[in-house]
Amino acid sequence: MGYAPAFIWPHLQSFLIYLIVMFCGFTITKILRYHLVVKPKLPPGPKPWPIVGNLPQMLANKPVFCWIHNLMQEMKTEIACIRLGNVHVIPVTCPSIACEFLRKHDVNFASRPLTMATDIMSSGYVTIAIVPFGEQWKKMRRIVVNELFSPLRHQWLQGKRNGEADNIMFYVYNKCKNVNNGGLVNVRDVAQHYCCNVTRKLIFNTRYFGKGREDGGPGLEEVEHVNTIFTLLKHVYAFSVSDYIPCLRILDLDGHKSKVKKGMRTMKKYHDPIIEKRMKQWNDGSKTVEEDLLDVLISLKDVNNNPTLTLKEIKALTIELMLGGADNPSNAVECALAEMINQPYILQQATEEVDKVVGKQRMVQESDITNLNYVKACVREAFRLHPVVPFNPPHVSTNDTMVGNYFIPKGSHVLLSRHGLGRNLKVWNNEPHKFKPERHIKNDGSMIVLSEPDLKFISFGTGRRGCPAIVLGSTMTVMLLARLVHAFSWSAPPNVSSVNLVKANNGVMLLEPLVLVAKPRLTPGFYYT
Repeated sequence: MGYAPAFIWPHLQSFLIYLIVMFCGFTITKILRYHLVVKPKLPPGPKPWPIVGNLPQMLANKPVFCWIHNLMQEMKTEIACIRLGNVHVIPVTCPSIACEFLRKHDVNFASRPLTMATDIMSSGYVTIAIVPFGEQWKKMRRIVVNELFSPLRHQWLQGKRNGEADNIMFYVYNKCKNVNNGGLVNVRDVAQHYCCNVTRKLIFNTRYFGKGREDGGPGLEEVEHVNTIFTLLKHVYAFSVSDYIPCLRILDLDGHKSKVKKGMRTMKKYHDPIIEKRMKQWNDGSKTVEEDLLDVLISLKDVNNNPTLTLKEIKALTIELMLGGADNPSNAVECALAEMINQPYILQQATEEVDKVVGKQRMVQESDITNLNYVKACVREAFRLHPVVPFNPPHVSTNDTMVGNYFIPKGSHVLLSRHGLGRNLKVWNNEPHKFKPERHIKNDGSMIVLSEPDLKFISFGTGRRGCPAIVLGSTMTVMLLARLVHAFSWSAPPNVSSVNLVKANNGVMLLEPLVLVAKPRLTPGFYYT
């Protein structure tokens, strides 16, 4: 037995040498691979701090969208990477790169971030526009596209849209005939209440939550409702610190959480009683005919004849629908009319087009929109030059992806810059900062549409997470501008040489609401409904 250790030792030595050689080889290979293999690089951006990233710079440079755009200009880049907390934020100002995100790699960027505001506004992510990609989004997308905004549904609801278009003309007529205020009309109020009235009528089949007003204007309830809508829109994606360091949400450092919760309480105060009463009517059989979108949502059934949507989903979706129909059309109309006042020949050309297509013996109708190419060009130019928000809602990457030769990590927030795309010098090299509707007129005279699939600017969201109500939004926007131009003559108030086009600090709307002198152009009877 004494010879066994002497026999094993040479084999053990060989085995140890083998392990050492393998370990050294593995280490050398790893080192060589690290230094020789080209690693994908992130888009250019400022050097981040540990843990917090570039949050200190974000907090020190308000408004945030200006800071981001200024950084990109300084770095001379059309795609950047800014780390906020542990989140890579990827702003984009190049149409071709934007198309690469939303066309070539659309499936990888079809989600949304989990934020404090979107969680509260969507009642725990049960809606469509601001919820992450998943089964709930797919379910709501099918319902919204097929049941709420299909071509047949759009036609079914035309009478309600016409009623609100008539009412807003009646309201503006009463405002401009009021000698006490010199015929002044607040165009922002008119545009916002028109858009909210249309959406409210389509969903709830009512213009007023209260008694309303004899002049066609909003009552106290509608004023509060509209103001709350725009407060919520202001906070939906507001670069809140707690969205990048979630453990800080409980502290509500910037006060966003309390404002969003208050806004939601107001929305529910007006929506919930209507929804609950309507639900009871359908359940007890006292209502059997669909008259509006709320009826459609309540009456949807699955294959087992059970309700497709819960009460919670219906309540949350009506709020999101109200938010979605308010800001984009109203802002485009206000800014287009402001530019027209500063360049009277544009207003004159638009007026001449509507007079030629419609005449002066009736109001503009939706059937006229096809032939109002110059008016639509004005709207497109307003979308391009005066976007309602600096960035589109974030697209979150669900996988590591290479875009524009850059590495986009999983979980990144991709922000398409409405400002940057609409004023990109490579695309809009002919006076990009000037309002020129003719740049959208095609030489072949073909019909103009408001959507822009090539992302040279953003009118409505595109791609997998695109806006499902483009037809409705386009119709509302063109109808309002065309009717205002056709039914009234507009001029700046006395002692005002030109309209101030300076934007508010948040980059959303004009700093000052557009207030103009309006005078009727048509026979008085056309303004009464």
